[in-house]
Amino acid sequence: MVGDLWMPVQQPGSLSTRIAEKIEQLITEERIKPGDRLPPERELATMLGVSRPSLREAVRSLATRGKVSVRHGQGVFVESDATTKRLRSDLAQLEVDLGELFAMREVLEVPAAGWAATQATPERLAAIEDAFAGLEAAISAPPIGWAELQKLDAAFHLAVVKACGNRFLLNTLGVLNEVMVTGMQTTLQIPGRLERSAADHRRLLDAIRRQDAAGARAAARTHIRAAHAAALKRAKEETAAG
Repeated sequence: MVGDLWMPVQQPGSLSTRIAEKIEQLITEERIKPGDRLPPERELATMLGVSRPSLREAVRSLATRGKVSVRHGQGVFVESDATTKRLRSDLAQLEVDLGELFAMREVLEVPAAGWAATQATPERLAAIEDAFAGLEAAISAPPIGWAELQKLDAAFHLAVVKACGNRFLLNTLGVLNEVMVTGMQTTLQIPGRLERSAADHRRLLDAIRRQDAAGARAAARTHIRAAHAAALKRAKEETAAG
């Protein structure tokens, strides 16, 4: 296999250019792949039937174009192409953005759920139940209007926050609403996610009804983390497809 890969370079043109073209062709044909290490310089020069200075010049050219990387003391390695690097960078930034978004939801909503379980007045509990009923009605009456569903979903969560009676937290409602809607845009239409979300909402509402603060916090945390995982999976798929 190695002998088949590294045949002597015989095409016309400058020697270093021909060497670079040979290596790049092997990369394009995926006969050598990102992460693969090229044979040691002396060995590769012998297999290609070229001088080591010409080989070094070819490697420098490939490195300048991002095709390979030279790691001192380790060798020469095939690099990912620019598109793959951009995708990896996009995905890394995506994970940070979504991580921060859902971390904010968890910071705000988990304690709010616990407070709502112990602080909700009958009127505030009724508001949560009305929001839940509106959301359930929208889910069970196809065709589903996704934009309206996002608003109803956010309204349920906001009703829980309002029920906690914490004035400082109430001042964050505008920001919290924006954060929640942003996350829902990438999760609600995932197959099966709507049903799981509805079940999470019911567990949260039931815990608040029981005045079970620990149960309400746990339900809120489970729901947010599941939404985070779903949003990340969906966004990765969309980024890769784009």
